This record gives sequence, C-alpha cells and structure tokens, in this order.
Amino acid sequence: MGDESGQSMVELALTLPALLLVVTGLMSFGVTFNNYMILTDATAVAARQLTVSRGQTTDPCQTFANSLYAAAPLLTASNLKFTITLNGTQYTKPSCSGSATSGAPANMVLGTNAVVTVTYPFALGIYGLKLTTPTSVLTAQTTELMQ
Repeated sequence: MGDESGQSMVELALTLPALLLVVTGLMSFGVTFNNYMILTDATAVAARQLTVSRGQTTDPCQTFANSLYAAAPLLTASNLKFTITLNGTQYTKPSCSGSATSGAPANMVLGTNAVVTVTYPFALGIYGLKLTTPTSVLTAQTTELMQ
C-alpha cells in the first residue's frame, strides 16, 4: 500500500472550486431575491400611501416617489422607474402636480383603482460572468383602491 497522506488535500483541491462556484451563485441569487422582496414591499407601501393621500396632496407622483424611496433604502433611488395609472391616465415622472380640480390630483377619484408598476435593473453574475442581459429588470406591480 502506498502513502495516502495527501489524498484529502487533493480531494479538497478538486472539489473546492465547484463548491465555491455554487456558493457564490447562491449568494448572487440571494442578493437579487432580496432586492425583489424589497421592491415588492416598497411598491405596496408606496401605493397604499398614494391611495390614502387622496385630497391631501397636489402632487400624487411625488407622494408616491417619496414613499417608495423611503421604503426601499437599500435600492438605488435613481434606478427605480415607475408608472402610476390614476383613473386611466399614466404618469411616469416623479412629479405630476396639479390643482384639486385638474391634473393628477383630479384623477384620484374615490372608488377607482390606482395601479403602480415599479422596475429596478439587476445583473445576475458569478465571478464576472454575466448570466443576465443588461436590460434585465425586476418588476413589481400593485393595485390599490382609492380611498
């Protein structure tokens, strides 16, 4: 029988790269999944804030944007893109001010739905190898009843 004193080290050297690849992939997926969870929660919180602010704001888009940014502090605010649909009218800017009888505030009609869609870009990769396209985005959508 030969000397087997280095067998464990050889086995470790052969399996460790594959194990590290799997663990790194799990970590990368975990970060992306965490971002998705933050995004969906922040979208729901901001949509709820938007719908209960009817009659209290002249800029519902700013109200939504401020709530969204506050509810998602770990996401880069400048990368968050959103669409707000109030009474059939879409708004995509962080500001859509108007008066109580015109513009976005006038579209906040009691009993109608406010539909908000928020997107956030992500890149899933392992050791510099990108597994997603540059245009990959996480998307969250919430529909709330205007109150």
